[in-house]
Amino acid sequence: MSKTVRTDKPKTDTSAPDPLVIRYLEYLGPMSQRGGWRPDVTHPEIAFVGRSNVGKSSLLNKLMKRKAFARVSNTPGRTREIHFFDVNRQFVLADLPGYGYARISKERRAEWRPLIEGYLSDSPKLWGVVQLLDVRHDPTADDMVMLDFLATLGVPTIFAVTKVDKLKKIEVAPRVEALATQLRLDADQIVPFSSTTGAGRDELASALMDLLALPDWRIPAP
Repeated sequence: MSKTVRTDKPKTDTSAPDPLVIRYLEYLGPMSQRGGWRPDVTHPEIAFVGRSNVGKSSLLNKLMKRKAFARVSNTPGRTREIHFFDVNRQFVLADLPGYGYARISKERRAEWRPLIEGYLSDSPKLWGVVQLLDVRHDPTADDMVMLDFLATLGVPTIFAVTKVDKLKKIEVAPRVEALATQLRLDADQIVPFSSTTGAGRDELASALMDLLALPDWRIPAP
């Protein structure tokens, strides 16, 4: 299994401070091919990955509290580049192309795989990954390929399940438990998230801060 980051329990104090106040946000540019242009490596990087229709752009918009931070497309699978953003001059957020969209040709999907896997393997400042899954569905074969790849790397990983507002409230916890069982995780290692209601935003932001506080996972512990 990949190294997972345990998340905070849901907050009950609505006056609790925002764990990720966005004071500075800059788009740095895209990376279109393995070994191609990318920003200078100066800050830790956190990559967001998931299937093309998992709701990644909407999640990023809600997380950054910006309506148009990440483009929300009605046609999943169109983004073919890794997009980098400087957040608070503290870390770089890497928005990876969505994978697994059925209407994209196998040839096109095969072109993206070296970019995604190459970035995850080669980036010297990759600090962790946020893996997104749709709460309504079991992990797909493409999801499992990505999970196995992250486990092979050993990179710390946060799991967030999107679109929890599509379920009844009483259905969310059992569904998260079921996904945790499939992924061989504890349920509190998964952040339930809704881009519509904002549920899970602060929990995910807090998990990111905890992730950034970890030592470099590539350096063996003494």
